[in-house]
Amino acid sequence: MKFLAIDTSGKHLTVIAYHDKAYITALPDCALEHSVRLMDELDAALSRAGMSAADCDFFAVVTGPGSFTGIRIGIATVKGLCLALGKPALAVTSFDCIAYDKANLPLLCLVDAGHGYVYACGYREGHEIVLSPRYLSGAEAEIIAREGGYSLAASEGVCVECPRADVANGLLNAVLRNARNIRPAQELTALYVRKSSAEENRK
Repeated sequence: MKFLAIDTSGKHLTVIAYHDKAYITALPDCALEHSVRLMDELDAALSRAGMSAADCDFFAVVTGPGSFTGIRIGIATVKGLCLALGKPALAVTSFDCIAYDKANLPLLCLVDAGHGYVYACGYREGHEIVLSPRYLSGAEAEIIAREGGYSLAASEGVCVECPRADVANGLLNAVLRNARNIRPAQELTALYVRKSSAEENRK
């Protein structure tokens, strides 16, 4: 199996080229530079793996939630690669990147939504989603975790006490476990749990 997976949904930038083994680039802070750095990192990852984009069986991308701009950059890039090369795509969520890094299920996965709020999604054994994605205050998330018996895990920027996931490792595991779910690239859509600030401000 050969694939290329990218995550531009947060401040980080993750690029994984997989050809018998994983070649991972994980840059912790690329805020506002995803569009500038992504293609160079894609080329570098493919070179390290000894393959070209055309060699990939499919392309995977994190579809959110997270940075509205970052998500659009990632999806547009993968759609372009898929359509140019006639390849299918795999959608992975930001929650998957947390859940597939952790073994302590059931798990409430948290993604920073800014201003003390989070995007949350609950998983149980087998990585089945049992709490659909939602937008919560930090306090609401803690109550749900306590009452539902969830462990907590998060990506960047959430509460200091909350265990951090290695989202690059989670992305790799999620793709390997779900590669059978590839779809036509035209079906890729962003996972927006709430409206963007610009949309909210137009009210």
